Amino acid sequence: MEIVPGVHVIDLGLVQAYLYAEADRLTLIDTGLTTSGERIVDEIEGLGRRPSDLAQIVVTHHHADHAGALAELAERSGARVLAHALDAPVVRGDADPEEAQLSDVERAFHDKIAGLVPPSPPARVDCELQDGDEIDLDGGATVVHVPGHTAGSIAVYVPRRRLLFSGDAAARGPEGHVMVGVFNVDPAETRRSFAKLAELDFDVACFGHGPPLDREASRAFRRVAAKMAT
Repeated sequence: MEIVPGVHVIDLGLVQAYLYAEADRLTLIDTGLTTSGERIVDEIEGLGRRPSDLAQIVVTHHHADHAGALAELAERSGARVLAHALDAPVVRGDADPEEAQLSDVERAFHDKIAGLVPPSPPARVDCELQDGDEIDLDGGATVVHVPGHTAGSIAVYVPRRRLLFSGDAAARGPEGHVMVGVFNVDPAETRRSFAKLAELDFDVACFGHGPPLDREASRAFRRVAAKMAT
């Protein structure tokens, strides 16, 4: 489904990936689970493009529901892989993932879905990102380091399009409300990262979990941030 011109959400069940189509190339933001590769290729081909048109894959964080199909898609397309420097060793399989600090409510839900998310195979990372780096995407996209969900979680901000890809620093709940992401290694840091995103100006927010919000998105983030501050 096209959210705004050239930006397509790929519903992968438990999670969403995003395909950003420019005239000369494609960018994929997150890859879903290990079983998601063929679905993403189908989406690429449905746009009349080929896997080799995929120039870069941006991984918002190392979790297996976001980087599960990375190894397959990187090999199949030859795309350049970008991830934050703190999460890159986990993506490569050189370090173990951190353990989340779960509330009782989160633990019950986490235990329910954990068996549905197989581990990610190790994958290459070609570019290790830092906060404030620019990605060559539609006139320039900014890497926003949003630690807390994982140490190296990032969001991708495209100011020219007033568009934000939040990764799992934020989500949309079952009733459509914007919320701070769950299953965090540092819940307090995640709340600070959410507040950091709320300072940006964007109309459209694309989440890893929950449908995109296509109007007045930064205002919705600011309402949540203001409640957290009281």
